[in-house]
Amino acid sequence: MPNQPKKMKISIEEFSFKTIIGILPFERITPQKVILNIYFEYTFSQDMKDFCDYSEISNLVKKTMKKKKFELIEDAIIYLEHLLTKKYNISNFNIKITKPTILKNCKVSVENI
Repeated sequence: MPNQPKKMKISIEEFSFKTIIGILPFERITPQKVILNIYFEYTFSQDMKDFCDYSEISNLVKKTMKKKKFELIEDAIIYLEHLLTKKYNISNFNIKITKPTILKNCKVSVENI
């Protein structure tokens, strides 16, 4: 069978780590847990030239968030969307960032639409 490029979708779900994020004074000092759900599409071909390494992308997201220490979730989303769509040949990028412990009775999330 000839190698025909095929559209694929990658889901990185429930990706969690601690980082500095937020505008409240205590959020600027103590890292808090965040949970990310990331989805994107790319074109795959069996010759591996268009292979998309999801572990590399996950590591870049974590490293970037820890380094940048974003104040707003919205700023993190905009930055990561720009970074990843520029660096990788991906499309239909969607990311949801959740702060599960910021409020006592709920989780708070923001995502791009």
